[in-house]
Amino acid sequence: MSVELEFIDVVKRFGDQTVLDHVNVTFAPGQTTVIAGGSGQGKSVAIKLLLGLMAPDAGQILIDGVDIVKINKKELNKVRAQFGVLFQGVALLDSMTVFDNVALPLRERLRLPEEEVKVRVEEGLAQFDLQGEGDKFPAQLSGGMKKRVGLARAMMLDPAVVLFDEPTTGLDPQITMDIYKLFFDTQKQHGFTSIIVSHDIPKVFNLADRVVVLSRGKMATFEQPEDIQHSTDPHIMQFVQETMGQVYSSSHEFSS
Repeated sequence: MSVELEFIDVVKRFGDQTVLDHVNVTFAPGQTTVIAGGSGQGKSVAIKLLLGLMAPDAGQILIDGVDIVKINKKELNKVRAQFGVLFQGVALLDSMTVFDNVALPLRERLRLPEEEVKVRVEEGLAQFDLQGEGDKFPAQLSGGMKKRVGLARAMMLDPAVVLFDEPTTGLDPQITMDIYKLFFDTQKQHGFTSIIVSHDIPKVFNLADRVVVLSRGKMATFEQPEDIQHSTDPHIMQFVQETMGQVYSSSHEFSS
């Protein structure tokens, strides 16, 4: 199952600064959309709006046709149950073992018997090559392994949408590519709607079915990463020069 998400005429301001200025964009179901843009352009704000962690100043945010701006907290929590999230810092609980971190959504949301929790968590750990790591604590893990644990936890409730907020921050280039391959394979296997916020341009474009570039409060959608280079918007042209160089074509290296 996958879900369509949509911003309709969304405005978000912080004081005198307009971060999102009447934005209209659709995140297609079952596809991976990368949100790119310069620092401070509001990429992570978009994630928080989709989760209902903050409200827009104007506009609609539709999750499968439901405007989450207008619903109550109980209804919002039902919508959120469809989401898995991998945060920038992974957000593992240091006082819990790997097993207990991954088990947390099952215990908190489904309140399953411990026998079933054990089976599901062990299956999840195995899926992400974390067999035998369940008794360790986050401090004992490498950066790449923490990302794997975070993804295992995010997938525990079989989400229809997975949000990745700067998911490879702090990783070296080889581990970054390994994690991207893991994201790619996981999305193709499960078919969820995926949204990735990243500064890791252009490497992250290998994951993208489409790219949304956020610049000066506006979002521009490109069906292929290569198409960004043909934009005549001066701000996007500057972004291209700074991040992609003169000529870019995605290698699709994860598809084999």
